[in-house]
Amino acid sequence: MTTQRRIETRPLTIAHRGACAYLPEHSLAAKAMAHAMGADYLEQDVVATRDDQLVVLHDIHVDRVTNVAAVFPARQRADGRYYARDFSLAELQSLELTERTDAAGRAVFPSRFPVGDSGLSIPTLDQEIRLVQGMNASMGTKTGIYPEIKKPAWHHKEGVDVAQLLLEALSQSGYEQRPDQVFVQCFDVNENIRLRNELKCQYRQIQLIADDAWQDAPTPFATLLTPGGLTQLKGVVAGIGPWIPQLYSIADDGTVMVSRLIEESNLLGLEEHTYTLSADALTAGFGFQRFPGSRDCRV
Repeated sequence: MTTQRRIETRPLTIAHRGACAYLPEHSLAAKAMAHAMGADYLEQDVVATRDDQLVVLHDIHVDRVTNVAAVFPARQRADGRYYARDFSLAELQSLELTERTDAAGRAVFPSRFPVGDSGLSIPTLDQEIRLVQGMNASMGTKTGIYPEIKKPAWHHKEGVDVAQLLLEALSQSGYEQRPDQVFVQCFDVNENIRLRNELKCQYRQIQLIADDAWQDAPTPFATLLTPGGLTQLKGVVAGIGPWIPQLYSIADDGTVMVSRLIEESNLLGLEEHTYTLSADALTAGFGFQRFPGSRDCRV
């Protein structure tokens, strides 16, 4: 597959975990709101259950966004965490989806949706796709989806191939006939290569780029940020997804120094989908103008 740079008349708006500033992340309510607000794409982090069903969760754990500890108090692993992979789909959907909390049970973002009874549940990928397609039909839009394969190497060790399940789900949902409405993203460069070469992925792929200190994936991110690293991605992915601080630095005197990452990426014909802009968690150096009566902002 030859990747070509698309010239956009405006930046794409990708709803990260849905409209998560207003409603619990990755809930169907948050996705419906993001769709109604005009997002171009809605993001789905994809994780596998014990019965190999795909659910939409930001992490392989469920203890920070559900009441799992109260419902299944003895189901944590040795590290004290509760893993989606240890529960059937029915068990996961019996839980209540909540606003994200820290290890002590406190809201990570206190000004967002209150932690407590939400009446929401963990959605399956199929449920979310049907929601998006239904809203597209009723609103006359072409909002796309932006699934991320979460920790594929970890899932492989658990005996499940999330990438293969995702491609099957996309095919069954009709996206082979409209591949322009899909981006598939992953932090794991080996899985991105496997998607393209072994699994023959027909969709545009994005190589997410983290900080090596996060130890998020078995990928040398510092190497990917070099011209040589980016060159290895050409022909594999349509673009890169850098963390915003990888695009610039701020000197002690306030001088902003822009990295060459975007320029070097452009020379290779790659798109750039940076993450994440949020009014209550802005990266250093960004300000915003709040619209009256809304949490929406222009950065």
